[in-house]
Amino acid sequence: MFDLIAHAIPVFVLCLALEAISFRLRPDDEQLGYQFRDARTSVLMGLGSVVINLGWKLVVIAAYAAVYLASPLHLPTNNPLTWVALFFAEDFVYYWYHRTHHTVRMLWASHVVHHSSEFYNLSTALRQSWTPFSALPYWLPLALLGFPPWMIVLQQSISLLYQFFIHTERVGTLWRPVEFVFDTPSHHRVHHASNEHYLDRNYGGILIIWDRIFGTFRPEAEAVRYGLTKNIDTFNPLRVATHEFTAIWRDLRAARTWRHRAGHLLRGPGWMPAEARAGGVDTSV
Repeated sequence: MFDLIAHAIPVFVLCLALEAISFRLRPDDEQLGYQFRDARTSVLMGLGSVVINLGWKLVVIAAYAAVYLASPLHLPTNNPLTWVALFFAEDFVYYWYHRTHHTVRMLWASHVVHHSSEFYNLSTALRQSWTPFSALPYWLPLALLGFPPWMIVLQQSISLLYQFFIHTERVGTLWRPVEFVFDTPSHHRVHHASNEHYLDRNYGGILIIWDRIFGTFRPEAEAVRYGLTKNIDTFNPLRVATHEFTAIWRDLRAARTWRHRAGHLLRGPGWMPAEARAGGVDTSV
């Protein structure tokens, strides 16, 4: 009951419709807008994610509860400072979850789904992974610190709800103090860009301050090109969900050493053995 995402589906649908209508009424030659097949795929990926999480959330909450019950700390839920601490702690955890899911290929295989669209609109926010299992360990320390499981799940939902609204081209830059502190549509457009200048930037959830602190911030300047550095050119939801896992399996089978196999799993998405680079062989995805 504390996971707000399923309850927010009617709001998502209404906002998608309003944004799509806005492109029909006031088109902008510099904005991509919507493509029906792309948006349909994003919505199907979102619905699939909701269905999978109906069962997976039970596992997540059970894990949080086990750690929380084992912890000597139990923070008071009626103290406003507990909620303030959770807001910053959860957003900090999200930053590192998000960053590692871009820089470790076996984690990227799950997260790449969200970046596979070559469009950027509210439907893109719904393009979520069908393999959310790697996220579990990141939030366990919050339970160990004494935050009850229901509070953690609620704050995760609040973060995801906020992030839905920053997936849009229809909002430019906001008031400078807001842009300095919060993740905004402008900042998140950079994050979804495949331009080399923008790669691996702006991982923040609600706040952009972690990117500023840890050196991963990049302001929006040049025009953004959305999608992957090598786009998958498919609207098939199953392929969208699994294409990088297939590519990893292909590379593991072709690898000659265990060091190379570890590299394909644990290095960045574009990593390849030095021998392959020297020979001009491109095994990246």
